Amino acid sequence: MTKFFAFAAGAIALVAAPLTAQRNFDEVEITAEQVAPGIAVLFGAGGNIGVSYGEDGTVLIDDQFAPLTAKIEAAIAALGAQPVDYVINTHWHGDHTGGNENLGEKGALIFAHHNVRARLADGREGENPIAPAAKAALPVVTYGQGVSMHLNGYRTDVMFVGGGHTDGDSVVMWHGANVVHMGDLYFNIPGFPFMDTSSGGNVIDAMNSLDAVIRMIDDQTVVIPGHGPVSNKSELVAYRTMIGQAVDRVRALMGEGMSLEQAVATQPLASFDRGEGFIDADGFAGAIYRSLEARD
Repeated sequence: MTKFFAFAAGAIALVAAPLTAQRNFDEVEITAEQVAPGIAVLFGAGGNIGVSYGEDGTVLIDDQFAPLTAKIEAAIAALGAQPVDYVINTHWHGDHTGGNENLGEKGALIFAHHNVRARLADGREGENPIAPAAKAALPVVTYGQGVSMHLNGYRTDVMFVGGGHTDGDSVVMWHGANVVHMGDLYFNIPGFPFMDTSSGGNVIDAMNSLDAVIRMIDDQTVVIPGHGPVSNKSELVAYRTMIGQAVDRVRALMGEGMSLEQAVATQPLASFDRGEGFIDADGFAGAIYRSLEARD
């Protein structure tokens, strides 16, 4: 159990704490993948960045870490796009919002769910504190359920469908292009999903959010995950199915009266073939238990 709780604390710290001191960003290369006319994905360090560009301006979905802003801007210019006009934060974690201040100071208008602005403005106290964000880093336009943007030939719907990774997750859908950016509601990487229960995340909300998106898309939809390579509906459905099976296993142990420590000790997810990643089986089982406990 000591190992489990140390891992859980470390996982929260890795996502929430400033990461600029933990790696050499000079070595990071920003690469681009075109997924539709005027829409691309940038890969680097941190969350995948969506880019919509054209005659109406440039929209960025997340912005990774502050030290990477210049490289991100260069990659955007290489697409033939103008400088960033708008930023949409899918949630508040630093690997998705670290460039906010740099871009905000240059005049980019930042959009996000109400809870994203609140968490950035308040920061976090405790063992792994996060300082409140600078004014220029804060979303200027916030919403409860979402907002639509009509730019570059597409209607872009920015939607809060219930959260789950945190309490402020947005999904971005480009109608006409049939592309969706999932933020960290979808981790297309080895290991298990990260549910930041300390930021209002809950696995039940995550499943409901995934279900909502799956109902909106089709077999030709390009699915951009928060982390990992570009995906599709069938892989997203498989991801949702895996989460549901994991929840069923942990719920059964809770039904037997097991405590969190006892449930995790049984290693209920050990047979899942997820490989080694940021969140391991015990970490995810613990997050599921806390999520279910919060709903009792």
